[in-house]
Amino acid sequence: MAKELKNLTKRADNYSQWYNDLVVKADLAELSPVRGCMIIKPYGYAIWEKMQQQLDKMFKQTGVQNAYFPLLIPKSFFSREAEHVAGFAKECAVVTHYRLRSTEDGKEVEVDPNAKLDEELIIRPTSETIIWNTYKNWIHSWRDLPILCNQWCNVMRWEMRTRPFLRTSEFLWQEGHTAHATKEEAEAKAQEMLKVYADFAENYMGVPVLQGVKSETERFAGALNTYTIEAMMQDGKALQSGTSHFLGQNFAKSFDVTYLNKENKPEYVWATSWGVSTRLMGALIMVHSDDNGLVLPPKLAPIQVVIVPINKGDEQLAQITAKLQPVIDQLRELGITVKYDDNPAKRPGFKFADYELKGVPVRLAMGGRDLENNTIEIMRRDTLGKENVSFDGIVERVKNMLEDIQKNIFEKARAYRDAHVYECDNYEEFKERVKDGGFFLCHWDGTAETEAKIKEETQATIRCVPFAYEQTPGVDMVSGKPAVARVIIARSY
Repeated sequence: MAKELKNLTKRADNYSQWYNDLVVKADLAELSPVRGCMIIKPYGYAIWEKMQQQLDKMFKQTGVQNAYFPLLIPKSFFSREAEHVAGFAKECAVVTHYRLRSTEDGKEVEVDPNAKLDEELIIRPTSETIIWNTYKNWIHSWRDLPILCNQWCNVMRWEMRTRPFLRTSEFLWQEGHTAHATKEEAEAKAQEMLKVYADFAENYMGVPVLQGVKSETERFAGALNTYTIEAMMQDGKALQSGTSHFLGQNFAKSFDVTYLNKENKPEYVWATSWGVSTRLMGALIMVHSDDNGLVLPPKLAPIQVVIVPINKGDEQLAQITAKLQPVIDQLRELGITVKYDDNPAKRPGFKFADYELKGVPVRLAMGGRDLENNTIEIMRRDTLGKENVSFDGIVERVKNMLEDIQKNIFEKARAYRDAHVYECDNYEEFKERVKDGGFFLCHWDGTAETEAKIKEETQATIRCVPFAYEQTPGVDMVSGKPAVARVIIARSY
């Protein structure tokens, strides 16, 4: 059974299948009866909860408050912002009726044709429209600003090709929506939230990211600027892991949201929106995990330490438990989540394989000989290294190991990312090399035509104009025209 648990497709054989296998075998999620949707299982949801709790804390430290807005949005709201509706029109799920009825034979149900809605309702793909319709009622004077709201919710975008966590028709996310008196204040907020996302990705997820601004073609529908964090997966593809949008006054004008300034003159409000989703779960899996299963950063692991007794009989189990209980108590007092697995229905080998598959950062095991010798076995999931050590001082050792694992997986991912960022200004060379993955730092002439040609011929896209790299003069590798920026180009999820 232990071998069955670890029977994963190897990354080198089929990276995509490895990912799909791991989502299911590690008990993160499974497909649902609704096409394109997933069921997030308790272990997967526990990871999402830890992400949610930390992000929520970080948002509130910037002055943001949580609210909740309706799932259903009147269709007419989408007509008010043309670029926004164009961006989402093909992904919208539409509610047309409000009642079912039994068929004549009473064996089935059908939509009641007499229950047609006067106006269709859209299941939210994002909430800018209904929120700005609401803000019109909240904002009258400069004294009402800024408004800093966030909501944790689900959204629906009718995707054709789906993959658990990375792209599903329904997904969980947070969406922040802020209203400001000035352009400068809104722009600063959009960039502040991008830094929050980058901080969370690197210091909690252990995922290195590049911060930057999207090209006009890749912006959020209705935004003047879209800021992004881009992460590199182990196959060299990019994953957009969070975005923050400066919306200007577009939505304020569409929904007539004005305020009286200090001179008692009306002005349109300035806006931002920003969000991350359960797509971060996909990043967490693909950046760190290996052929044995998940590798989780300790800060987000539902179980940080698992302890497995290896006993012969109930008497020996009682002795091992008595020895370990003070350690369990001390670890928990430090805020470390511990599972003591003395379930007699599963053999130790099964447990070891299962917790390895699920990415538990540290495993402790104690048997009869350890009891006699005052030793304990300790294993770290990131390196799979294990050793027998003295039982004395084990609490401090575990605490330090968790900190080291958190640091190590980030440094490993950053080293991999940095080794796969390439400067390239030869288009023929680029077309060959991009097939193998990586981030390509290239000069771009700023035109949508060049951007479209790259996408059509290579399936790679401009991920962002990165903040971390110096903007040097150069020539576009496709058009030969003077460049306006150096950009990161990559294939992506």
